[in-house]
Amino acid sequence: MGNEASFFAAYDAVLRQWPGKVHSIDVPSPYGNTRVQICGREDGAPLVLLPGGGATSVAWFANIGDLARTHRVYAVDVMGDIGRSVHDGAPLRGAGDLMAWLDALFDELNLEGADLCGHSYGAWIALTYALHAPHRLGRLALLDPTNCFAGMSFRYLVHALPTLLKPTSERLRAFYRWETGRTPEDPLWQAFLDSAATARRSKVVAMRRPRPRDLRTCTVPTLVLLAERSRAHEVQRVAAGARRLLPEARVAILPNASHHSIPTEQPADLNRLLTQFLA
Repeated sequence: MGNEASFFAAYDAVLRQWPGKVHSIDVPSPYGNTRVQICGREDGAPLVLLPGGGATSVAWFANIGDLARTHRVYAVDVMGDIGRSVHDGAPLRGAGDLMAWLDALFDELNLEGADLCGHSYGAWIALTYALHAPHRLGRLALLDPTNCFAGMSFRYLVHALPTLLKPTSERLRAFYRWETGRTPEDPLWQAFLDSAATARRSKVVAMRRPRPRDLRTCTVPTLVLLAERSRAHEVQRVAAGARRLLPEARVAILPNASHHSIPTEQPADLNRLLTQFLA
């Protein structure tokens, strides 16, 4: 089996773990087709999930059971990143193109008033979208958001660099263990992470931190959930920045969680806080 086939086999194996019926569809946009996994209550409020970089839509396997009980869930493979979205249209030159891509997705799926939740890179995209189109959103949940309220850790970036320049499954495993202090509990998720070393991506857009004056105008009700042991940034600094720049937001710190262990490891506290907020 070739590298690409192995990656998609691992992707599909994780997706098969999702409880209930899942509809996988490809949504057209000027940038290419976006793969979206749809599940949950057909009469539930729409909830869009944006994963962290290199994680894809299947990363929500530990959360989907709780979220789908109350929502119609749309889990997205981010355009330009690895996964089953196909970037064969207009170029992704920056955040503006990601916003136009999400606008097209919301248009095609009729997602007006949807709740939006993102992790890491996906949280940065979600926050940027809330500033771009607040009228289209209900609520906003940010899981250990990177480069939103404070910068990233230099040490983290140094450790991440080898996995970006020349990714191998061994380097990805070592980076995951360094950041989380553990190996994944789920063997299918570990197999997916191993296979992601050879997966193709076309463009991960550089994360420019939002301007403080723009953040202070954010009108979307927001939950910021931070990982106590995150090595991606200084957690207390991020929490202080979020409280200062989004005074109406709810900010909470998840004990024992790390940046890369959200949302897949020990998800009970995360799921509880997320479903309470979205309810």
